[in-house]
Amino acid sequence: MSVVTRNGTGPVDAPVAPPRVLRQRRMRPGLLGLAVLLIALGGLGSAFAVTSVRAAGSYLAVARPVEVGRQVSADDLAPVRVAGGQGLSPVPAGRLDEVVGKRAAVALTPGTLLTMAQLTDDPLLGPGQQQLALGLGPAEVPARRLHPGDKVLLVSTPGGNDDRPAGAATRFEATVVDTVTTENNNEVVVYLAIAVRDVPAVVALSRQERIAVVLTEAA
Repeated sequence: MSVVTRNGTGPVDAPVAPPRVLRQRRMRPGLLGLAVLLIALGGLGSAFAVTSVRAAGSYLAVARPVEVGRQVSADDLAPVRVAGGQGLSPVPAGRLDEVVGKRAAVALTPGTLLTMAQLTDDPLLGPGQQQLALGLGPAEVPARRLHPGDKVLLVSTPGGNDDRPAGAATRFEATVVDTVTTENNNEVVVYLAIAVRDVPAVVALSRQERIAVVLTEAA
């Protein structure tokens, strides 16, 4: 084959370069599967985000510590906005009236969501029991602070003319219902649930100031 030069000279024979053939790149099956997996995960992530936003609601959270056995008040709780919460069963804020007045079955910690499983309607005063109050001095309380549900043992102490050995002391089992510290003389009033049959003897010993309180089991 001949070509004509630009300066007008005659034709000159020259070889013609063959056309380049582009090699088609083949996608590996593993890379294709990975791309499909990433697309699927992205779609699931978007769906989860949308579901979480839709599940957002107002629930009750613990605002201040609540001891075991104590009744829950409205001031103990606060509404919070929570998104998601799948797998949990927090109490909706609209059910506040149903919660107030129930007792804490476990210690409630501030900053946690409230669930109905943490509450109970069971009274601390069981069948066959009556409630009485004992006034104790600071040194007569068996712990820095007694809590509702604590198990205590009431032990009789010898009187002035009582020569019986210490092993002959009378013992009564009781459960703490509540405690109050008076402001005037710093006396601690302990409200106890005790068996009906033991009430007369405990009252008599209390009036004689011949009773000691021993903590046997903390709630």
